[in-house]
Amino acid sequence: MGTGQELYKKAKNLIPGGTMLLSKRPEMFLPDFWPSYFSRAKGCSVWDLDNNEFVDMSIMGIGTNTLGYGYDAVDTAVIETVKKGNMSTLNCPEEVYLAEKLIEINPWAEMVRFARSGGEANSISIRIARAASGRDKVAICGYHGWHDWYLSANHNGSDDLSSHLIGGLSPRGVPKNLKDTVFPFNYNNFNELLEIVNNNEIGVIKMEVLRNIAPEDDFLHKVRKLATDKNIVLIFDECTSGFRETFGGIYKKFGVEPDMAMFGKTIGNGYALTAVVGRKSVMEAAQSTFISSTFWTERIGPTAALATLKAMEEIQSWEIITSLGNVMREGWQQLADTNGLNITISGIPSLSTYSFDSDNYLEYKTFVSQEMLSRGYLASTNFYASIAHNKTNINLYLDSLNEVFSIISDCEKGHKNIKELLKGPVCHSGFKRLN
Repeated sequence: MGTGQELYKKAKNLIPGGTMLLSKRPEMFLPDFWPSYFSRAKGCSVWDLDNNEFVDMSIMGIGTNTLGYGYDAVDTAVIETVKKGNMSTLNCPEEVYLAEKLIEINPWAEMVRFARSGGEANSISIRIARAASGRDKVAICGYHGWHDWYLSANHNGSDDLSSHLIGGLSPRGVPKNLKDTVFPFNYNNFNELLEIVNNNEIGVIKMEVLRNIAPEDDFLHKVRKLATDKNIVLIFDECTSGFRETFGGIYKKFGVEPDMAMFGKTIGNGYALTAVVGRKSVMEAAQSTFISSTFWTERIGPTAALATLKAMEEIQSWEIITSLGNVMREGWQQLADTNGLNITISGIPSLSTYSFDSDNYLEYKTFVSQEMLSRGYLASTNFYASIAHNKTNINLYLDSLNEVFSIISDCEKGHKNIKELLKGPVCHSGFKRLN
């Protein structure tokens, strides 16, 4: 057992859940064997606590580092900020410069508020939108964080959020009187949304522009028209999708503009910064409610975001990562076809995921992580692209994965038993208690 796993055993007794982020729990990848902690990271390489180097062909900091780890121009800007001072009684000018840049990128918007995490940005947008519309009820489509307003949907009846990324999320601790304040609807199901709006005093529609499937039958345009006709605030959550297919929101591909949008993850290349941009008529409502936090005023986040946006714009990073994502998807499908396996590929190209069409899909997912780790890769059944990746390391990764797929093919044919090939427990599929 490596140093990282030893430390993680200690962490589970010191930190509820073991980690701060569900998606980084070792149990989500390779229980008992995942390296768990890193000592340093650069480009698309990560070194564990035992100084073993792995090529990260998985989630790249949960999709935060599209420029790769330790991008020099961003880190240099941050180091200069640290030298000059990160906090003071006065405000940092970078937040004004960053607001100007985001409005330039989103010309329909006129005002911006900043935070440091996606959950915060989602909650800020909901507070402002409710204040602006004068109505409390929200229709949602997608994943929007961990706060009370969102998880309250699971008080409505069944596990309403199970179709919105993560099943089994308990609303325990969320006030029960928030029941029937948030109503999930399914993507591309406009009639479902229309019924929700017609039967409830909906003041806000909040949605991801897309995650796994593209809009059909003018879905986004219909949502926009409905929001306009009913005086509903339309929010696009671009915390995940932003700056991956355009310089800005993925909404730009579809010719639909929201009233508010949030950006996170990619905007600071691993440094904490999220933004809520919106029309002045909506954003001014922030002044009629209390939204304030000390560390939203620190200087590193805006500094990193300005440097990241500059680099993205110069190299057109969204085109690079989309191209690499498509190379990976083609490679996965070719390996599956060669080895007689059925897989389903989903997500946008730069955030691609595949799943095995088999009853043993979790065992196979665990086996992929186990075998690829031994070959020098952090890997699961996904690939979040960065400009630090290239076709060479993708091809080397695919060569190794072909060996793993060949063994999985033998298991599917009954020649081998996957349960006998696993060195530890099967990975988790979602939220579970650890002890």
